[in-house]
Amino acid sequence: MIRTLSILLAAIAAAPFAMAVQSAPAAAEAPLAPAAARQVAETLASALERLFVFPEVGRRYAATLRAHAAAGDYDALGTRTALAEALTRDVQAVQAEGHFRVFPAPGAQGPAGGGAAAAARPEIEEARMLAPGIAYLRPTIFSGSPDELGRIEHFLEEAEAGGARTLIIDMRVHRGGGLDEMDAINRRIFAEPARLLVMDTRAAASAQLPFQEGPTLRRADAPAEIVRREHWAVPRAGGSPLQQARVFLLVSGYTVSAGEHFALALQRTHRAMLIGAGTQGAGNFGTLAPLGEGLAAFIGIGRTYDPDTGQGWEGAGINPDVEVPAPRALVEALIRSGVAPEEAERLSASVAPTGSMELRPGRPVPHPRPRRPQA
Repeated sequence: MIRTLSILLAAIAAAPFAMAVQSAPAAAEAPLAPAAARQVAETLASALERLFVFPEVGRRYAATLRAHAAAGDYDALGTRTALAEALTRDVQAVQAEGHFRVFPAPGAQGPAGGGAAAAARPEIEEARMLAPGIAYLRPTIFSGSPDELGRIEHFLEEAEAGGARTLIIDMRVHRGGGLDEMDAINRRIFAEPARLLVMDTRAAASAQLPFQEGPTLRRADAPAEIVRREHWAVPRAGGSPLQQARVFLLVSGYTVSAGEHFALALQRTHRAMLIGAGTQGAGNFGTLAPLGEGLAAFIGIGRTYDPDTGQGWEGAGINPDVEVPAPRALVEALIRSGVAPEEAERLSASVAPTGSMELRPGRPVPHPRPRRPQA
């Protein structure tokens, strides 16, 4: 089943940066009155105060926006585009937040709200036996769609039938999404139930956009203002040959959100070795908040973190166990799987993803995050 909040996150992860405010000629937009700009700022301040995952930070965001509005800093901006840029900048200046943006609301009129999104990538770009005993999967998003889930199940069945001793999950061009695909893979690769990560949500937002709880997402005790859920790996009945397979997960600066969730879950349980470059650092999940005047904001209402340390990856990213340039990650995984270097180069080139594997433009640069010791 598709989880409502996860799909909101998937939509933002798939194209939030295409939706992020872009420059447009001011003459093409209707003018924005000073009073309207101040009201948008107040609406955003109230939403951050009530919904942002860290209550104290939300109050700081709100206080900063109100101070700017009271000083008249938004009065002369004149357009929705300029206001959205200023609000985003002022919030990020208080504390960087990987998902937060103010942008034209879906369906808003005017050039700042239009423009074609980047061409959508297939949900799964590669799913095959790449070499004898080596299964290779490259998803680009976890949409929760029946088609994607069906393809992953079919791939895993083929990997089992093909005697896969190594499973390589390539998340280097992954845009985020939900939990369903992770759960499908985890059912095959974990031999015992395992607590993966913890997800905290502001109570006011959780009541509005609930997750679907069950065996893999369990409610846990938390402070009154927080709803806490634990994400678990639950093996399928009867087991799977892939429980004995060696797992490599490839990451890059492009790997974001749910892709980072999956990476940290498999890293902290020592079920996979992460190879590549540090990830993007967008660990807070959230929802769209309408602000009026054709604007909306993506507000982080929850965070996911390592139960061992209490630390997430927002603004920090996840460090791989083996750091190599992202385009070289598959070569490294293949060599570690026993493939000769020349053949590893050839196989990697045959399935190389197109597009950038670098940190997306406009995102905060991740802060260094301590590495986890390898098993």
